Amino acid sequence: MFGSIENPYLEKSEWGWTIDPKRFRITANHLYDRYQKPLFVVENGLGAVDEVTANGEINDDYRIDYLRKHIAQMGEAIEDGVEIIGYTSWGPIDIVSASTGEMKKRYGYNLC
Repeated sequence: MFGSIENPYLEKSEWGWTIDPKRFRITANHLYDRYQKPLFVVENGLGAVDEVTANGEINDDYRIDYLRKHIAQMGEAIEDGVEIIGYTSWGPIDIVSASTGEMKKRYGYNLC
């Protein structure tokens, strides 16, 4: 999407987006060091094709793991001295995907 070089050591989402919680921390440190302004993290999350079980449940441990790892790295950035004043993930409800224009790619929290 942005012309970056592929890193074969990083996990990727179904859509080819790299999953790199450590880079999340490094980027927060870089931005804070450069601008010395508090950060507010917006739109962090994982879009995926969730499978609904026969009883209507969605087991999205992969999304929980993604968020857990990124939030942990945000905590590490705070310990590094980065002033983070807020955090929002992608929509807690499913929305039309901006990249695909469809509902197949889901973002929401599956509270079954």
